[in-house]
Amino acid sequence: MASITTSHSPSSLSVTLHSKLTAVSSEPTGSGKTHHELSALDRAMAQHTLHMVFYYRDQDESFGLHDLDSWRESLSTVLTMYPTMTGRLLLEQGHDGNWQVRWNDAGVRVVKGSVDGSLSEWLNSATASQEKLLASWNHMPVDPTTWSPFRIQVSNFKEGGVAIGISCSHMLADLTCLASFIKSWTLVHRNLPITNPPSFTPLPFSPSSPPPLSNGHAKLPPPQQAKDMAKATFKFSSSTMQQCLSNVHHICPNATPFDFLCALFWTRISHLKPLKNNDQTHSLSICIDFRKKLLKEPIPFGYFGNALHFTMLSLKGEDFGSVVSAVNRHLAGIQEEEIRCAIERLGSSNRCMYGEELTCVCMESLPYEAKFSDNEKPVHVSCHVGNVAGKGLIMMMPSCEEGLARTVTVMLPHEELAELIKDEAILQLDPTTLLSDI
Repeated sequence: MASITTSHSPSSLSVTLHSKLTAVSSEPTGSGKTHHELSALDRAMAQHTLHMVFYYRDQDESFGLHDLDSWRESLSTVLTMYPTMTGRLLLEQGHDGNWQVRWNDAGVRVVKGSVDGSLSEWLNSATASQEKLLASWNHMPVDPTTWSPFRIQVSNFKEGGVAIGISCSHMLADLTCLASFIKSWTLVHRNLPITNPPSFTPLPFSPSSPPPLSNGHAKLPPPQQAKDMAKATFKFSSSTMQQCLSNVHHICPNATPFDFLCALFWTRISHLKPLKNNDQTHSLSICIDFRKKLLKEPIPFGYFGNALHFTMLSLKGEDFGSVVSAVNRHLAGIQEEEIRCAIERLGSSNRCMYGEELTCVCMESLPYEAKFSDNEKPVHVSCHVGNVAGKGLIMMMPSCEEGLARTVTVMLPHEELAELIKDEAILQLDPTTLLSDI
């Protein structure tokens, strides 16, 4: 692969791609094996892509620019347990053909790159648009049989540090899958047993098959569809979140950091959006992971596929404390039947699951335990969903500080995000803002 340099304003930092290789599993899956057809929930995610970037100081220099063997061996070993990642997409034959993943050990594309700047400089001055260069992606071609639906990028920083980026089609996995894979890779790299081995058992729901795809391949929107969206990340300290929860304890004693921050960003963003026909009702789509909970027979945490439930909450003219309480009650009231019915209602995948209504994603299960060396956890983890619709996306996850500290990433129309980052209700909580397009 020829050296390619890309740079975006206003930051002068650039990312250079040096090489591309294919990582294969150390043991073959076996000829003729085919993963089960994708679920209705998987198919519903066809419009979207996923991108995660794990930042490490890499004090042990495990990911040197010219030293590939130290991490390629552990990557090949862990890929043996993830045949979906090394497989290729294909359509079943017949009038109602559905996507499958053929476990053919074709491998995962791995890109090596470098950043013209230090890790600290990048986190303090790079934009969210620039960060996409650390989790590079090739969109699905008309014929996907030779296309790698998962892609890994290893980028080194000047003066030490590395970014591990991973991207995939959302049809095949959710963010929990990607985070679990990275953690499994780190455990194998350290010669430790995997804590949550992947499971490919189908979801315990059997909705009807989707209508046939008219052109024989997934209808993915062009990348420019979301070009008017901007993104920024806010980090809130554990002490700040402790004080916030104390402030609402009288009205919602069981409030979590997610409840508080969900209510905060929902109410502040709602002020920026015009009302429809003077209707004072505001709606929020909340996305939660239902692994290990909510089902009578829980699916394992290592389930590889989409295990997400989108639930709608609408409120009208509530004070802030009541909004926190309403979010808490709504999430506590979700039952298995609601999840089952939501999946059974899914039809074709020609819609955006994120952003048609303002969407808030709860990623409380994403850990900072993915350590390639015993004493070095990530200093930051970024998440991105591709092709978000116009009302926007809020993503909440634990922060590297741990405890009650939380990281919130917001994607909104550019003019709305420009107003949000100046919002006094948010600024008074003294967040650290990074990787902002504003």
